[in-house]
Amino acid sequence: MTSPSLALGYVPGATPAKWARIWADRHPDVPLTLRTIAAADAATEVRAGTVDVALLRLPADTSGLAVIPLYEETTVVVVPTDHLLSAADEATVADLDGEPTLLPLDDVVAWADAPGTPIGHRPETTEAAIELVAAGLGALIVPQSLARLYHRKDLTYRPIAGAPTCAVALAFPEGRPSALVEEFTGIVRGRKPGSSRGAAQPAPKRTAREKTLAKQAARAAAGKVARKPVKRGKR
Repeated sequence: MTSPSLALGYVPGATPAKWARIWADRHPDVPLTLRTIAAADAATEVRAGTVDVALLRLPADTSGLAVIPLYEETTVVVVPTDHLLSAADEATVADLDGEPTLLPLDDVVAWADAPGTPIGHRPETTEAAIELVAAGLGALIVPQSLARLYHRKDLTYRPIAGAPTCAVALAFPEGRPSALVEEFTGIVRGRKPGSSRGAAQPAPKRTAREKTLAKQAARAAAGKVARKPVKRGKR
């Protein structure tokens, strides 16, 4: 019999380390495999079952997937440290007007009318585009986490005032999720161990008051449990 495990895919820049640590603490006998996946392939990997759940960037084709929005990232511009834009705390759209910009093929910023003038060459990846920024070919607009991921001493980045944010979400196949997927989504949502509903986590014991109310509700419904949740007091 195959031992239970969970595969988590995540796009570059996403940081699942905190949730992975919590998982390891709560479920030391259930391995959590972390796998980096390309932003463009993330939804496909989940649909194909290559990973059980994924941290991906929106917008994306999430047909057939359940999606839980998690957070919005600041959009920044990456420039050499001696660039004029580095003198200010943030850049404006007007600052970038006419500025040569790089548009990698794996671009993830959904900004149809982004400022700047894209150069003719489109690098394959954001990482390759960073190299070209350092070479002075142009600026690069990315989510802040990618600017941090590919940080170099000769580059800096500034938030762009008025730019759209970059959304990160958790995605898994539609339908009833497996116990392990449900447990992981609970961790991501901040569910405490005592209230976690995953099969690997034992259900919390009911208080005497909850038991009494449950019996009363059962009698009132002719054997069908129909009680409302009761707020648990401090122990």
